[in-house]
Amino acid sequence: MDMMKRLVGAGSLETKDSSGIKLIAGLGNPGAQYEQTRHNVGFMVIDAVAARFGKTISRHKFSGLIEELDDRGGRLLLLKPQQFMNRSGHAVAEAARFYKVGPDQILVITDDLALEVGRLRMRPQGSAGGHNGLKDIIASLGTDAFARLRVGIGSRGSRSGADYVLSRFAPDERSVIDEAAVTAAEAVLCWARDGVQAAMTRFNKMNNEE
Repeated sequence: MDMMKRLVGAGSLETKDSSGIKLIAGLGNPGAQYEQTRHNVGFMVIDAVAARFGKTISRHKFSGLIEELDDRGGRLLLLKPQQFMNRSGHAVAEAARFYKVGPDQILVITDDLALEVGRLRMRPQGSAGGHNGLKDIIASLGTDAFARLRVGIGSRGSRSGADYVLSRFAPDERSVIDEAAVTAAEAVLCWARDGVQAAMTRFNKMNNEE
């Protein structure tokens, strides 16, 4: 089934003709107990993007918190899903349906256990790689052909995955992840303005990625 027909046909939300808008979703878990945990790096990056425009993410819509930005003549929709990580797809699909956003105009920001703390990796599409948030978004959109920006949170070592991703960064990691969130915000805007290949060239090579 064609992705956009599937999204427009699902549910009863009226759609809005918003050609040219780009949807940027940062993933995390809602609630004060999860703030600043490793699994919430996507939220941190979305907040850093909004801060560049003097904005905060506070408006409730699409089962999430949103903010619309005007950027160099283009429009960006920032989204922080407010259901738990493994239900992230509902908010992303709802927003994509309403704004008629195709998968090539969607960027998802996630944490990544396979990357050292603060390292970035932009990709144009791909599998979920074991990430439950990405897995749910792929299922909800019916495609994995959307860009994703992974932010490294470090190896869990002997700790369980669930315990590790819900832990907070150690003091010596804090400045690294804060700087990474700012750099990731630059990568997001590069993707929005110049495309995924430009963002990959600039930010993956910055992190010694091919």
